Amino acid sequence: MTQAQGGVRGWAAARKGHLSRLRFTSLRLRLVVVFGLVALTAAVSASGIAYWLNREAVLTRTQDAVLRDFQQEMQNRAGLLRTHPEQYELQRVAGEMATSSQRFSVLLVARNADGADISANSGALNGFSLQDVPKSLRTAVDEEQKVDSHNEYAYHLYWQRVVEDGTPYLVAGTRVINGGTTGYMLKSLEPEAKDLNSLAWSLGIATGLALIGSALLAQAAATTVLKPVHRLGVAARRLGEGRLDTRLRVSGTDELADLSRTFNNAAEALEKRVADMAARDEASRRFVADMSHELRTPLTAITAVTEVLEEELEAESGSMDPMIEPAVRLVVSETRRLNDLVENLMEVTRFDAGTARLVLDDVDVADQITACIDARAWLDAVDLDAERGIHARLDPRRLDVILANLIGNALKHGGSPVRVAVRTSDAEGGEGAEVVIEVRDHGPGIPADVLPHVFDRFYKASASRPRSEGSGLGLSIALENAHIHGGEITAANSPEGGAVFTLRLPRDASELAQEGEGKKSS
Repeated sequence: MTQAQGGVRGWAAARKGHLSRLRFTSLRLRLVVVFGLVALTAAVSASGIAYWLNREAVLTRTQDAVLRDFQQEMQNRAGLLRTHPEQYELQRVAGEMATSSQRFSVLLVARNADGADISANSGALNGFSLQDVPKSLRTAVDEEQKVDSHNEYAYHLYWQRVVEDGTPYLVAGTRVINGGTTGYMLKSLEPEAKDLNSLAWSLGIATGLALIGSALLAQAAATTVLKPVHRLGVAARRLGEGRLDTRLRVSGTDELADLSRTFNNAAEALEKRVADMAARDEASRRFVADMSHELRTPLTAITAVTEVLEEELEAESGSMDPMIEPAVRLVVSETRRLNDLVENLMEVTRFDAGTARLVLDDVDVADQITACIDARAWLDAVDLDAERGIHARLDPRRLDVILANLIGNALKHGGSPVRVAVRTSDAEGGEGAEVVIEVRDHGPGIPADVLPHVFDRFYKASASRPRSEGSGLGLSIALENAHIHGGEITAANSPEGGAVFTLRLPRDASELAQEGEGKKSS
């Protein structure tokens, strides 16, 4: 059963692949359609012209032969009749005329000595009668023409093609020169019609074969032309996936070979450029990491000294010289700022190197926010709107870093009171699968030109004040910590005034952590 299912799936996949290659927007199908339309147009045009020419030639040849024979019979036989013949004479002559080589039916019409109209036919074609002759043809035959230098005879031969019960006929009529007997001829054109139908079927079959041949030719041409294009598309996709060593096999000297060479040259240049950029980027990350590690040792000693100096500043004995007290306070403040900067650089280095990992634990989000605010003495400046009982499996330390940066940024640039609201939101994982934390301040908001750059590293809104208490890395680190959880942070301005930062985190980041470990091991 399993093998059968596998075979059906394989057949379905192959059929789907063929259909995808022949979709209406594909070059292959369009090429086949264009070839087919050109071949169909050419074949139909050629067949139509050939049929029309052959049809006229066949009908004209038969018609001329019949009319010539009929006219000759009228002169040789009907012309010998008396002006007022008897019935038996008409019947005899009609029978003799019908025995000519063309085998047509004859109807003779005249007036006897008593002035009565008489007629006789050769007896073929179900009794050819005057009712079988079109009225317009009878009128033309009976009309006497004026004899002059341009018209030698008073009566002429007229003919017409008619169709009865699906069979074509040739009908002709004329009068003898002296205006006595009138003769009509009926000739079946069914053999010629059958020949023309056979010709039409042959031309139709030839048209179909030409269409099939053009489709096969177009398929062959499409395969020849589009195969290199398909290989180029596959190579471009592999190049887009990061496989920069992808190259095309070049054969020939045509335009497609030139395109393959151009692609190979571009891929080689891109591979070299990316390798150079990766080397420089790796060197920059290594430099930042080494510099941060090297700074930590002297910074630890400096921090210890500044702690002693800070204790002297806070001592009630007043042993610190008032002249150097401002300088000491500046050293203490800048040492703390430098220590924070080094710690942030170390964190950024870990993110860039891909070594940052989650240490997950089940936390109560409201308790975690309360602990963050309490640890930094922000209780009086922050309004917390969060119900207890919203649990999530997150990294507590990284969540604390995110909250500290968002709330601290709101207090520093937006002003208190800062409102922090917590709720759950539906996501792909099911009902309440996300934790949403909104941090809103009551400041002037974020300028429109600054809003797209608030999470950029070392970005500061005021270019005229490059030196400030922050390093420009806080929001960037907060965003990286949200991403490692599988979450996101967005910044916007509230319609009621002030900036709003929205943090979205999954309630269970363990699956994401396992997926990241699996990708690393593979």
